[in-house]
Amino acid sequence: MTDAAPSTPQEAFDLLMAGNRRFAAGTQEHPHQDAARRAEIAPVQSPFAVLFGCSDSRLAAEIIFDRGLGDLFVVRTAGHVAGPEVLGSIEYGVSILECPLVVVLGHDACGAVAAARAAVEDGTTAPGYVRDVIEQVTHSVLAARAAGVREDDDFIAEHVRHSVDFLMDRSRELSEQVAAGRTAVVGLSYRLADGSARLVTSHGVSAG
Repeated sequence: MTDAAPSTPQEAFDLLMAGNRRFAAGTQEHPHQDAARRAEIAPVQSPFAVLFGCSDSRLAAEIIFDRGLGDLFVVRTAGHVAGPEVLGSIEYGVSILECPLVVVLGHDACGAVAAARAAVEDGTTAPGYVRDVIEQVTHSVLAARAAGVREDDDFIAEHVRHSVDFLMDRSRELSEQVAAGRTAVVGLSYRLADGSARLVTSHGVSAG
């Protein structure tokens, strides 16, 4: 393993996925998790990726990608739904911290997607602001149903794609960075049982 920070979107993506492969195989290296790293990054942070994921407690980003302190700029909401605060946080990571990679991370058995499907299929509602989360995910569920999707994994993948498209459409800063080749945006779907993340959609990198 090297400590050299990735300088391109592809290098950042490859580094992240290599960490996930180690985690899934149970061969973690636990980089950047010691006192020396803590002291090194105390004055300034320089993460190599923005990770926008679901708040699910089983989806701890630094653990499932075998990374450590200062590696990832993490933004999390239930169902990885995005509003102005999320867009601003991602733009901060890209424009101020100069992260070459933005990741949208979904996962199977997602409660927000399941609740949105229930709302569409039988009119089930949720209380308070939870309803706002479900309503945002509903757009993905409706698109998936219109495309004939029936399997749970495919609903998750459609929601990941919808989230990536939303970021690219709403954030001019992000889309311009991607067009210039300075940043890439990918969507990943994570399997809770085996710990693996697979590529769902990509702007600016290849699966390798």
